[in-house]
Amino acid sequence: MKNLIIILSVFTLGFAAKAQQKDSSTANGLQTITIKTSAVCDMCKETLEKAMAYEKGVKESNLNVETKILTVKYDPKKTSPEKIKLAVTKAGYDADELQADAKAYDNLNSCCKKDAKH
Repeated sequence: MKNLIIILSVFTLGFAAKAQQKDSSTANGLQTITIKTSAVCDMCKETLEKAMAYEKGVKESNLNVETKILTVKYDPKKTSPEKIKLAVTKAGYDADELQADAKAYDNLNSCCKKDAKH
């Protein structure tokens, strides 16, 4: 009888731990997207990362200026890759196949323009 109680206790604890582990990964549930941008300098990095900070569902963003790749961690329940790319274009930068919003691009600092010499 004592062995049966021990076995049931171990089984129950193992099952509870597995359920808790599943809940924490579901709670985290973030996805990552990488977007090729037209960013060219550190000011672009600041502008894009700030724009992403205001986007609902975006938890973290980082622009690698050298590769022009913006990496964004987001909650797929609150936003989508399409919305994130649209936010990049509204900040004045190309986002993969999407062209920058013309008005936003015109408002960028001259060093942030695609044809700026760096």
